[in-house]
Amino acid sequence: MLQYKAQYRSPLGNILLTADAIGLTGLAFEGQRYSILDPYDTYEEKETEIISDAARWLDIYFSGREPDFNPPLHIAGSPFQKEVCAVMRSIPYGMTVSYREIAETIATRRGSGRMSARAVGGAVGHNRISIIIPCHRVIGADGNLTGYGGGIHRKIRLLELEGVDISRLHIPRKGTAL
Repeated sequence: MLQYKAQYRSPLGNILLTADAIGLTGLAFEGQRYSILDPYDTYEEKETEIISDAARWLDIYFSGREPDFNPPLHIAGSPFQKEVCAVMRSIPYGMTVSYREIAETIATRRGSGRMSARAVGGAVGHNRISIIIPCHRVIGADGNLTGYGGGIHRKIRLLELEGVDISRLHIPRKGTAL
Protein backbone atom coordinates (compact mmCIF):
# COMPACT_ATOMS: atom_id res chain seq x y z
CA MET A 1 0.00 0.00 0.00
CA LEU A 2 1.25 3.50 -0.79
CA GLN A 3 1.89 5.70 2.21
CA TYR A 4 3.41 9.13 2.60
CA LYS A 5 5.99 10.23 5.11
CA ALA A 6 7.46 13.46 6.39
CA GLN A 7 9.68 14.65 9.23
CA TYR A 8 8.51 16.98 11.98
CA ARG A 9 11.06 18.79 14.14
CA SER A 10 9.84 18.85 17.72
CA PRO A 11 11.48 20.28 20.85
CA LEU A 12 12.04 16.66 21.92
CA GLY A 13 13.64 15.45 18.68
CA ASN A 14 12.65 14.57 15.16
CA ILE A 15 9.32 12.84 14.63
CA LEU A 16 8.41 10.69 11.67
CA LEU A 17 4.84 11.11 10.41
CA THR A 18 3.24 8.59 8.05
CA ALA A 19 -0.18 8.67 6.41
CA ASP A 20 -2.26 7.02 3.74
CA ALA A 21 -5.31 8.36 1.93
CA ILE A 22 -7.53 7.63 4.97
CA GLY A 23 -5.55 9.13 7.83
CA LEU A 24 -2.40 9.35 9.89
CA THR A 25 -0.90 5.87 10.23
CA GLY A 26 2.17 6.66 12.31
CA LEU A 27 3.80 9.22 14.57
CA ALA A 28 7.05 8.24 16.24
CA PHE A 29 10.19 9.82 17.60
CA GLU A 30 13.36 9.09 15.66
CA GLY A 31 15.01 6.03 17.23
CA GLN A 32 11.83 4.86 18.96
CA ARG A 33 11.79 1.23 20.12
CA TYR A 34 9.42 -0.04 17.39
CA SER A 35 9.44 1.13 13.79
CA ILE A 36 6.21 2.52 12.39
CA LEU A 37 7.31 1.74 8.84
CA ASP A 38 5.63 -1.37 7.46
CA PRO A 39 8.10 -3.30 5.26
CA TYR A 40 5.24 -4.30 2.95
CA ASP A 41 4.24 -0.71 2.20
CA THR A 42 5.77 1.78 -0.23
CA TYR A 43 6.58 5.23 1.15
CA GLU A 44 6.78 8.48 -0.73
CA GLU A 45 8.27 11.60 0.88
CA LYS A 46 5.37 14.04 0.67
CA GLU A 47 3.52 16.38 3.00
CA THR A 48 -0.13 15.56 2.39
CA GLU A 49 -3.09 17.41 3.89
CA ILE A 50 -3.32 14.73 6.60
CA ILE A 51 0.36 15.11 7.46
CA SER A 52 -0.04 18.92 7.48
CA ASP A 53 -2.97 18.54 9.90
CA ALA A 54 -0.84 16.33 12.16
CA ALA A 55 2.02 18.86 12.06
CA ARG A 56 -0.40 21.68 12.94
CA TRP A 57 -1.74 19.54 15.83
CA LEU A 58 1.84 19.02 17.06
CA ASP A 59 2.63 22.75 16.77
CA ILE A 60 -0.28 23.52 19.09
CA TYR A 61 0.58 20.66 21.45
CA PHE A 62 4.26 21.62 21.78
CA SER A 63 3.26 25.25 22.43
CA GLY A 64 1.76 23.95 25.70
CA ARG A 65 -1.89 24.02 24.68
CA GLU A 66 -4.38 21.22 24.18
CA PRO A 67 -5.28 20.97 20.47
CA ASP A 68 -9.00 21.43 19.81
CA PHE A 69 -9.08 19.02 16.85
CA ASN A 70 -7.60 15.69 15.79
CA PRO A 71 -6.22 14.87 12.38
CA PRO A 72 -7.88 11.89 10.68
CA LEU A 73 -6.37 8.65 11.98
CA HIS A 74 -6.06 5.24 10.33
CA ILE A 75 -5.26 2.93 13.22
CA ALA A 76 -3.74 -0.44 12.35
CA GLY A 77 -3.58 -3.46 14.59
CA SER A 78 -5.63 -6.25 16.03
CA PRO A 79 -9.16 -5.63 17.33
CA PHE A 80 -7.73 -5.70 20.87
CA GLN A 81 -5.03 -3.14 20.02
CA LYS A 82 -7.67 -0.88 18.48
CA GLU A 83 -9.82 -1.27 21.60
CA VAL A 84 -6.88 -0.21 23.79
CA CYS A 85 -6.20 2.75 21.45
CA ALA A 86 -9.83 3.84 21.83
CA VAL A 87 -9.46 3.86 25.62
CA MET A 88 -6.16 5.76 25.40
CA ARG A 89 -7.78 8.38 23.16
CA SER A 90 -10.30 9.03 25.95
CA ILE A 91 -7.59 9.88 28.54
CA PRO A 92 -7.97 13.62 29.19
CA TYR A 93 -5.11 16.01 28.48
CA GLY A 94 -3.00 16.45 31.61
CA MET A 95 -4.24 13.23 33.24
CA THR A 96 -2.76 9.76 33.63
CA VAL A 97 -4.28 6.30 33.96
CA SER A 98 -2.73 2.97 34.78
CA TYR A 99 -2.51 -0.14 32.65
CA ARG A 100 -4.75 -1.76 35.25
CA GLU A 101 -7.40 0.97 34.87
CA ILE A 102 -7.44 0.46 31.09
CA ALA A 103 -7.78 -3.31 31.62
CA GLU A 104 -10.69 -2.73 34.00
CA THR A 105 -12.38 -0.36 31.52
CA ILE A 106 -12.13 -2.93 28.74
CA ALA A 107 -13.32 -5.75 31.01
CA THR A 108 -16.34 -3.65 32.00
CA ARG A 109 -17.17 -2.76 28.38
CA ARG A 110 -16.98 -6.44 27.45
CA GLY A 111 -18.98 -7.53 30.47
CA SER A 112 -16.19 -9.89 31.51
CA GLY A 113 -14.69 -10.31 34.94
CA ARG A 114 -11.07 -9.48 34.31
CA MET A 115 -8.60 -8.30 31.72
CA SER A 116 -4.84 -8.61 31.90
CA ALA A 117 -2.94 -5.36 32.54
CA ARG A 118 0.07 -7.06 30.94
CA ALA A 119 -1.91 -7.63 27.72
CA VAL A 120 -2.90 -3.97 27.80
CA GLY A 121 0.77 -3.07 28.23
CA GLY A 122 1.65 -5.02 25.10
CA ALA A 123 -1.00 -3.19 23.10
CA VAL A 124 0.01 0.21 24.49
CA GLY A 125 3.65 -0.54 23.63
CA HIS A 126 2.77 -1.13 19.98
CA ASN A 127 0.84 2.13 19.55
CA ARG A 128 1.96 3.45 16.16
CA ILE A 129 0.51 6.96 16.60
CA SER A 130 2.12 8.23 19.79
CA ILE A 131 1.26 11.57 21.42
CA ILE A 132 -2.05 11.93 19.49
CA ILE A 133 -3.01 8.50 20.86
CA PRO A 134 -1.51 9.40 24.24
CA CYS A 135 0.33 6.29 25.41
CA HIS A 136 2.62 8.62 27.39
CA ARG A 137 -0.34 9.16 29.77
CA VAL A 138 -0.36 5.47 30.74
CA ILE A 139 1.61 4.61 33.88
CA GLY A 140 2.07 1.69 36.23
CA ALA A 141 -0.51 1.25 38.99
CA ASP A 142 2.15 2.12 41.56
CA GLY A 143 3.15 5.34 39.78
CA ASN A 144 5.95 3.84 37.70
CA LEU A 145 6.73 5.82 34.55
CA THR A 146 7.15 2.66 32.59
CA GLY A 147 6.70 1.48 29.03
CA TYR A 148 7.33 4.39 26.67
CA GLY A 149 9.00 3.46 23.37
CA GLY A 150 10.15 7.05 22.79
CA GLY A 151 12.23 6.97 25.97
CA ILE A 152 11.50 7.77 29.60
CA HIS A 153 12.97 11.29 29.26
CA ARG A 154 10.41 12.13 26.58
CA LYS A 155 7.53 10.62 28.55
CA ILE A 156 8.45 12.86 31.49
CA ARG A 157 8.70 15.96 29.26
CA LEU A 158 5.34 15.24 27.57
CA LEU A 159 3.62 14.84 30.94
CA GLU A 160 5.26 18.03 32.26
CA LEU A 161 4.18 19.88 29.11
CA GLU A 162 0.59 18.87 29.92
CA GLY A 163 0.95 20.07 33.52
CA VAL A 164 0.97 16.63 35.16
CA ASP A 165 2.45 16.67 38.68
CA ILE A 166 5.21 14.13 38.18
CA SER A 167 6.42 14.40 41.79
CA ARG A 168 4.03 11.54 42.64
CA LEU A 169 5.50 9.36 39.88
CA HIS A 170 8.82 7.56 39.78
CA ILE A 171 11.23 6.02 37.33
CA PRO A 172 11.64 2.26 37.72
CA ARG A 173 15.15 1.00 38.46
CA LYS A 174 14.83 -1.51 35.64
CA GLY A 175 12.22 -2.31 33.05
CA THR A 176 10.79 -1.32 29.69
CA ALA A 177 11.04 2.44 30.17
CA LEU A 178 14.81 2.59 30.44
